[in-house]
Amino acid sequence: MKVVSSQQMSYLESLAYRDGASESDFMEEAGSGIALVVHEYVESHKASRPVILACGKGNNAGDGYVAGLHLLNLDYEVLAYQLVPITECSRLCRASYQRFLQAGGRVIQIQTAEELSLPTEGIIVDAIFGTGFHGQVADPFKAIIKKLNASNLPIISVDIPSGLDGSTGQAADAAIIATETAFLGLPKTGFFLNDGWDCVGKLRYVDFGIPHNYIEESDSEMIMLSTDLLTPYLPKLKRSRHKYQAGSVVGFAGSPGMAGAAILSSSAALHGGSGIVYLVHPLGLEQELVSAPYEIIKIPYTGDKTALVSLINKASAMFIGPGIGRKEETNTLLKSLLPEIKIPCVIDGDALTLIGSQDIEFPETTVLTPHRGEMSKLLGEDSVEPLSLEYLQRCKDYATRKNVTLVVKGGPTFIILPAHPILVNPRGDPGMATAGSGDVLTGLITSLLSQKLTPEKAASLGVYVHGIAGEIAALELTSFCMTASDIIFRFTEGFLFEE
Repeated sequence: MKVVSSQQMSYLESLAYRDGASESDFMEEAGSGIALVVHEYVESHKASRPVILACGKGNNAGDGYVAGLHLLNLDYEVLAYQLVPITECSRLCRASYQRFLQAGGRVIQIQTAEELSLPTEGIIVDAIFGTGFHGQVADPFKAIIKKLNASNLPIISVDIPSGLDGSTGQAADAAIIATETAFLGLPKTGFFLNDGWDCVGKLRYVDFGIPHNYIEESDSEMIMLSTDLLTPYLPKLKRSRHKYQAGSVVGFAGSPGMAGAAILSSSAALHGGSGIVYLVHPLGLEQELVSAPYEIIKIPYTGDKTALVSLINKASAMFIGPGIGRKEETNTLLKSLLPEIKIPCVIDGDALTLIGSQDIEFPETTVLTPHRGEMSKLLGEDSVEPLSLEYLQRCKDYATRKNVTLVVKGGPTFIILPAHPILVNPRGDPGMATAGSGDVLTGLITSLLSQKLTPEKAASLGVYVHGIAGEIAALELTSFCMTASDIIFRFTEGFLFEE
């Protein structure tokens, strides 16, 4: 799904209006879709049914009123707080307001946050500002937004959380922290940049009727991963295959005290579908690897690089780096080993730190999986900058210069390839910020590479499945208690694309 700026979305809508599309029809479709998002949230979370609409003065508020109208028809108790005199609102907002009143909806006009009375149970629909917002929020909106955030009620934002810039992701000093964002038509770049990811919550798509030919013809520098896009990427399974056809993986990982990273990445490769996994580890690590799954074939590295290269190049794919440590002799081995690797290779963890901004020759097919701090070192930068389009462009320049695929891990994770739109993953949970989560992703992507997926497909499917598995683990165990191993044990749900 293409990701666009607020300005691009407005332009697409203007093209539709020019060719005869109806603004009121768009609002009707948007409001209906938003109501469905609210209803599904209430049903799935067994939430209380009172609904509070917080409405501004633009068409975003009009969408909110139409959603309220549909919710009334579903027997919800809906109360709207109108934050701007209705006479100052847009034409369509006023029309939707009148329809809402005629259907039995209640509206209270307020001018201050003190007049806003919120229930202890229910759900809030944020329809204050739309994607045209930028800058700062003045009172009374500032105080009202802070009060809504402090309510502890779930908040569903219409198209974008109020107070968030839809293009840059810069949040005002008061911005809605949404539980879910029901975005209209296309996701906005601001969801994924700067403060956006902390504001949008779970992203929910609402089709408001804009013709698809306008979307198909539009330019976009970013694409959001989705189930529809990734389902065809799933490896094809033959009933007659054997374990080598299923994909063989070699991992070069681990060091004293860091055997866990090697075990996690190797286990993830197994659970990702590879038929056989070899773990090459330093001599002396045998005792620390006793708890590794029986299926992993453990091979101590004796210093015979020729034998190591031969083992690697007989495999389908390899990973290198999780827990290998940062000693100079390890760095020397890396620099001499990488140019001799002829199979797809995923480089992660300590290997990325050792490489830094050195001019190292990578294997022909290489996926790098840095977190933001490691990416800064690869770029030769001293500090981690906020997520911006400029920062992502520097990452893309690096990917082009080095001819590699980058998986820039974080919330959210970006997949960056030369001559390709940037891919962004909307799935995942804050609980995934735990030791070993990246090692699990490394093993999973390597497994998919071993099953003959291209770097783009392996990285995209890997981060998406990893994200869903993390969400399921957090749902079952809470974001506070989940571990990296828990992600592996939920790959099943990830590959099934379960919500």
